[in-house]
Amino acid sequence: MKRLTCLVAALACAPVMAAPAASSEQAADATPLFGTISALDTAVFDAFNHCSIPGRLGEHAGYFAPDVEFYHDTGGVTWSRQEMLANTEKHVCGNFRRELVPGSLKVFPIKGFGAIEQGTHRFCQFDTGRCDGIADFTIVWRQLDGGWQITRVLSYGHQPNR
Repeated sequence: MKRLTCLVAALACAPVMAAPAASSEQAADATPLFGTISALDTAVFDAFNHCSIPGRLGEHAGYFAPDVEFYHDTGGVTWSRQEMLANTEKHVCGNFRRELVPGSLKVFPIKGFGAIEQGTHRFCQFDTGRCDGIADFTIVWRQLDGGWQITRVLSYGHQPNR
């Protein structure tokens, strides 16, 4: 959690600006908000991808609000961080990792609250190395005095990775 606080403190100093038009992906990548959310995505999923290592699941948990809502089209809905983490530990840790599909990340500001992150991710099995699943996602981030926290997650459109 200390590393998260330091990362968030450094990133949160950048002013939040409106995202440029979606037609200019290169320009969108250059906004401070995009850089903040992109770095947070990398950090939260690094902990997720290594959650079988002692302490990393707890690190992953630190990014989520206690009352986080997680909507998964094939897995259902969880209504709390505790329930979501139990599912992560049971189904993810030691089994597969998540990769962000390059060029798919979009970030949109939410005035007075935080940001919406959208993108596509794929899932790769540890035992075979095959990336056999792909889906879209949306994450709602709340900006707090001490940093950023995930309040809602949607992972949907799961299908085989072709």
